[in-house]
Amino acid sequence: MLGFGPRRFAQLCQEEKVLSNCFSQGSPTQSFRHWCEAHGIHKLILDWQGVNQDLAWQSQHARIMTWEHSEYPAQLKNIHACPPVLFVKGNVEALKAPQVAMVGSRHASPQGKENAKHFASALVAQGLVVTSGLALGIDAASHEGALLGGGQTIAVLGNSLDRIYPRSHHALAERIQMQGALVSEFPLGTAPKPAHFPRRNRIISGLSLGVLVIESTIKSGSLITANYALEQGREIFALPGSIHSPMAKGCHHLIRQGAKCVESVEHILEELVLQQRISAKNVSKLTDNDEEQGGLLAHIFDECISIDDIVSKTGLTAQEVSSMLLELELRGKVRAVPGGYIRVATGD
Repeated sequence: MLGFGPRRFAQLCQEEKVLSNCFSQGSPTQSFRHWCEAHGIHKLILDWQGVNQDLAWQSQHARIMTWEHSEYPAQLKNIHACPPVLFVKGNVEALKAPQVAMVGSRHASPQGKENAKHFASALVAQGLVVTSGLALGIDAASHEGALLGGGQTIAVLGNSLDRIYPRSHHALAERIQMQGALVSEFPLGTAPKPAHFPRRNRIISGLSLGVLVIESTIKSGSLITANYALEQGREIFALPGSIHSPMAKGCHHLIRQGAKCVESVEHILEELVLQQRISAKNVSKLTDNDEEQGGLLAHIFDECISIDDIVSKTGLTAQEVSSMLLELELRGKVRAVPGGYIRVATGD
């Protein structure tokens, strides 16, 4: 719909809990037209042909999730102006798993790319999903590190999923789709435009528990992602570098502003475990965290079980389950696999 961005959509959702109420037999209801006029949308243009095109594409290639969909990731749904619609190719379950975003310069140094691969591989080894933006430089190296580490990775695009950008990353995108997911909020036929990438960045940080900046100049788009992370209440991590390198200035700026300086993956993990413990204490159902985790663990065996099935069996929310699964992963009790989780034999 022309004139509808994420913010207006969020306003509409606050008033109309069921969006189908806005339409009757394919046409806008009178009350919906009045709402649009009251919010400055005097000419409502509905692209039903585009909608039908997207739905036809979905049946062959991917999934389309609206804000109301049960599979829409709760972590993202809670941010300001969350995307009304997500287009996903690959493993939808990966979107619900605990994620760490990794971002940095498109013009990264060889050492920066190696650092990105190392940290991505170490993070997926701990059962976390690495999320980035499929761009040149640090983004691509982060995806590569996660794939080489045998873990899952998510690429969020600043264009539609039928147009991989940059074109040189077609093969990388195919590998990500097989071992994770490609995500976009843009409908079919949407080209990459400068204004799209800040919107993409809010999704990268919104899906994640925290954002790790590997290399960044002082005016890098990575700092935009870090700013979104700050607004969304996410953890911010930065890798230090040489004081003589312009590629380190953005990271040093973030550290001076309060980002956690990291030299190893353990510095990230300890912060995330602390964050999850604090979150758990604020959830009324988690009065006894160890007891709740034990109850959750009783439903996980050698065969893969999805987060949805765990939610159904335990009666906990998806966010509560994700929080406990992260801590269980970090404690070596369970492991994330394509489609869900399996139990790790510990001998106790």
